[in-house]
Amino acid sequence: MGRAEIWRSLRTDSLKIALRRLPSAMARVEAEIEHRRWAAGLHCDPTLLEPSSDDAMPRSQAIPDAALVEAEPSPPVPTSSLTLGEAYEQYMTDPTQGWSARTREAYETSRRLAVSIIGKDVPMRSLARAHCRDYIDVLRFMPRNAAKRFPKLTARQAADRARTRGETDLISAANANTCLANLSSFLNWAVNEELLDRNPIRGLRLPDDTAKKDKRFPFSPSQLHAIFNAPLYRGCFDGERGYAKPGIERPRNARFWVPLIGLHTGMRLNEICQLDVADIRTVDGVRCFVITEESVAGSTDKNLKTGASERLMPIHKNLIDCGLLHFVDKQRRAGRMKLFEEIDPGTKGVRSVAFSKWFTQFLRSCGAYQPRTCFHSFRHNFRDELRAARVDHDLAMALGGWTNGTGKRGASENYGSGHRVAVLAEAVSQLTFREVDISHLAWNAK
Repeated sequence: MGRAEIWRSLRTDSLKIALRRLPSAMARVEAEIEHRRWAAGLHCDPTLLEPSSDDAMPRSQAIPDAALVEAEPSPPVPTSSLTLGEAYEQYMTDPTQGWSARTREAYETSRRLAVSIIGKDVPMRSLARAHCRDYIDVLRFMPRNAAKRFPKLTARQAADRARTRGETDLISAANANTCLANLSSFLNWAVNEELLDRNPIRGLRLPDDTAKKDKRFPFSPSQLHAIFNAPLYRGCFDGERGYAKPGIERPRNARFWVPLIGLHTGMRLNEICQLDVADIRTVDGVRCFVITEESVAGSTDKNLKTGASERLMPIHKNLIDCGLLHFVDKQRRAGRMKLFEEIDPGTKGVRSVAFSKWFTQFLRSCGAYQPRTCFHSFRHNFRDELRAARVDHDLAMALGGWTNGTGKRGASENYGSGHRVAVLAEAVSQLTFREVDISHLAWNAK
């Protein structure tokens, strides 16, 4: 048959429907195999070449035995006639792709953009470097949030409009290159599936003038002072709409805790927002955040960025002094499953989206907003603390959930069972966070 595997799409994302369609698809594949065996002069099962006598089809309408002998085997569906739209659809439904929900969403966004710009009816075999160059040229002038801002325009029309008017509010080179990388992944898949001879977009990228180290800055001492001395931390009108107005309320809610945890753990925003109450545990006598996709409480909404993201993070003394464990116990007694139930998961189940928008408003309200700083800046502050405390590199990578890269150091990570909790706790205890004073947040001072 000229192949080692046979793939058939069941054309559904429903497991129930897929299970119903599976027997029929398997029967057709078995019949195709038997036709090929017969054509090659090999022994075949004639029962698989014709409908069963128990089928609803009358025997008079069944295929005669003579016709079976003389019939040519059905040729496989030619892949040369596939269009870009059809091939991309097969890629997105390929069951071998182990994507998370967020990754699938990103790939789907890239698919819609590529199909819109290049054209869904372009034959895969005719896809050339010129198509990819044109695609990049459109991306260079793609406005931010084009689909929402210009819902009646195609992607190409929105880019042409921005180009003509000289608009500068465009997607960044980094975002454009992400789209290119996602398209390249699809084209590599197409090469492996013998739909293309080569990947025509290989090596094409937009220059990114922003140096990698300049993409995000840590918060400066003055910014940290402004953040943790804002009314939310000193006394505000209330913890909801009045968080930026001075008052007597001292709310200990998600808005209070998430930035503090971000500073003292370096955890990614979504890692914090999606924590279950059960993710704060005692491990080998040490109170820890357990950062994992698995849940002991029935939660199914947790996702991690990489495999290295799964880790244990001993809780810093500052967080304990601020009353974090009291807050956790309060949530547990109330029967809460999520540590921060009040954070809206949104329509896509990603809690960090809503909190990130609020945090940007918070930075502006307390005078701490500066370009190239955001919640992720806490992660940079944490890395600097690890350096200041001269924490061993491997320990630092483990605490932050950073990968060690490739090469000898990366290969060595496959050996051993990781760092003991006591060793991690010792490293965390060395972090002083001297650039910010949060003594006014001590639990006894409330």
